[in-house]
Amino acid sequence: MATKEIVLEAEKRELGTKGDIHAMRLKGRVPAVAYGGEKETPLVLSLDAKRLTALIYNEHGRNALITLKVAGGSHPVLIKELQRNAITRQIIHVDLHRISLKQKIEVLVPVHIKGEAPGVKLGGGILEHIIREVRVKCLPTNIPESIDVDVSSLQINQAVKAKDLRIPADAELYHMDLDSVIINIVPPTEFEETPVPGAVAATATSAEPEVIKKGKVEEGEEGAAAAGAAKPAAGAKPAAGAKPAAGAPAAKPEAKK
Repeated sequence: MATKEIVLEAEKRELGTKGDIHAMRLKGRVPAVAYGGEKETPLVLSLDAKRLTALIYNEHGRNALITLKVAGGSHPVLIKELQRNAITRQIIHVDLHRISLKQKIEVLVPVHIKGEAPGVKLGGGILEHIIREVRVKCLPTNIPESIDVDVSSLQINQAVKAKDLRIPADAELYHMDLDSVIINIVPPTEFEETPVPGAVAATATSAEPEVIKKGKVEEGEEGAAAAGAAKPAAGAKPAAGAKPAAGAPAAKPEAKK
């Protein structure tokens, strides 16, 4: 379906300073320039901001064929470029291209997806929208608003190519390989963990927990350990100056020969 011709009122303006442009925007006007076509002299204009925004976002989109009315005359134009504020995203400047209604032009037309692919809904696949707009050559009065693609029959590993697109009879794809993939349904991604060398051995080793005794050592064990440490070896002489343990019999003096 071709876009409808719409009318946009404009006012001529003089080239001004940044301050003049800022004051214009505060009054709800957007600076614009119309160039091209048979007339080489560009038109320096201002447009109503609300009307322009509604035209682009709520009505016909950027490919709308516009009849620009200014100073008692009219010019067929297309929006060539929009400049927006980086923060507010409001339109701050517009470039318009004057065209001839009898000559074919090249425009970018968006590709819209219609329906739900069973390969995604039932098979768990992933839809890849690879090319989102295509270049079309046609008369300005026959510019499609969009090219719709029905994916309601697409299964996993199936695709829609450029040659499968439904282009209006009065338009044609321009500068595009017909085998280019527009939309594709790919299988779900599966992740497999690759074992790291030595990880199995490390896991097996760490599977045996180290036994650590908690709390104090039992009194009997501690006494036995202390006794074993304090008891001298058989036949060993006590160290000089060492006192006997409490309750132990005193060592007999060695008999003189």
